[in-house]
Amino acid sequence: MRSLLRSYTRWLWCCGLWLAALSAPVAQAQGARPVAPAASHAGSEGRQAVPVSASARRLYERAKGQLLQIRTLLKTQDSQASVGSGFIVSEQGHVITNYHVISQFALEPENFRLRYATTEGEGGQLELIDFDARRDLALLRVVGDELKGVGQLSFRPQGQPLSKGDRIYSMGNPHDVAFAVVEGTYNGLVERSFDPLIYYSGSINSGMSGGPVLDEDGRVVGINVSAMFFAQQMSFLVPAEYAEKLLQRSRDSKPLKGAGWTRLRDQLMAYQDELVTRFTAQPWQSANHAHYRLPVPEQTFMRCWGRGTPADTKGLDFERSQCRMEHAIFVSGSLQTGWLDMSHEAYDGSKLGTLRFARQYSGSFRNERLGRPDKSRTAPFCKEDFVERDGLPLRAVVCLRAYRKLDGLHDLSVLVTTVDAKTEGALGRFDARGVSFDNALKLAAHYLEGFAWTKK
Repeated sequence: MRSLLRSYTRWLWCCGLWLAALSAPVAQAQGARPVAPAASHAGSEGRQAVPVSASARRLYERAKGQLLQIRTLLKTQDSQASVGSGFIVSEQGHVITNYHVISQFALEPENFRLRYATTEGEGGQLELIDFDARRDLALLRVVGDELKGVGQLSFRPQGQPLSKGDRIYSMGNPHDVAFAVVEGTYNGLVERSFDPLIYYSGSINSGMSGGPVLDEDGRVVGINVSAMFFAQQMSFLVPAEYAEKLLQRSRDSKPLKGAGWTRLRDQLMAYQDELVTRFTAQPWQSANHAHYRLPVPEQTFMRCWGRGTPADTKGLDFERSQCRMEHAIFVSGSLQTGWLDMSHEAYDGSKLGTLRFARQYSGSFRNERLGRPDKSRTAPFCKEDFVERDGLPLRAVVCLRAYRKLDGLHDLSVLVTTVDAKTEGALGRFDARGVSFDNALKLAAHYLEGFAWTKK
């Protein structure tokens, strides 16, 4: 294993080398397929509308002066590229929204500009003060004095936590239709999430990203951020404390000038250091098969799923397990990063015989997809070698893809297969998105150390 990593390190440097979530952001891009059903669609006609409670009506009337629609406009056409929501949080006109709502402007300010629209239809310009990509938050400020004196929304104190079942109220402009208030329930924090997310039982739709979620007293408890695919009333909020910290940290800062790639890179580098440190500090939980010990992570911030042999395997029996983080960091519309994913398959081909098993087993290894070059990342650069773990011979492939505009960050893929038996074997894969070169080597070594031979 050490020789593989040493040779791989030398090979990468001489070549001059110096990335599936269950939820998705809910900003609405022009022409994009929405990630959640529209508020009205075919088949819903004739259904009785859900009545708005007196609390929802009261809170919306109180907060509507601080609610904004956030529009990213393409300069050349002055047309909408994306639409989200936001809310005013200071007398100076500071506005909180999601980073993914304004990411096009943050990374390509030469091509885009920011505008707002109030609940009354009035509009104006916005400037970007700061962003926190890890928490998917951005701090904007209204240009001019048009909204001076309209007031601001306040944050619920951290010392007053909500209880599961408390009613909370999400606000925003879904699908660029009209401002709306959605009543739902606070259900605590999402379990096994690397960063805290609030589980909200309410329907957050595209275009509501960045809007506030209020308690019964009209204080902000969270920010709309994402919704669960193929589920009803399963949405997620960024806890308000992170928006409050962003405001406190940057309210006196000047607007950002130029593309935000360097700032984004620095944030992602700090995040991946924390992620790798916490992950490698956890011991492996072994999946013990008849002859192999395969690495399985603790489910502290990952979820693992397993399944047995499908019916159409034609004599090849296997067990499969997959573990992954269910939350990723949004970089752009074509790139999400900052997560780990791993899987393994244990095969029994005794019903096939040696030749047929070898053909299918090797085919499984060859069919693993490692990615192709795109506008965000290079093609994968791979090194293959044979290593030994406690008497268990392994074939290992380590691959890296470099990020084109985020210097020092890479996607890592490690493929491992056993080569010791005629009619049985195990195939493992580990992926890390958005890690440094040094941390990629740490993760590769950590993963290989989880394999062992258990046959007596």
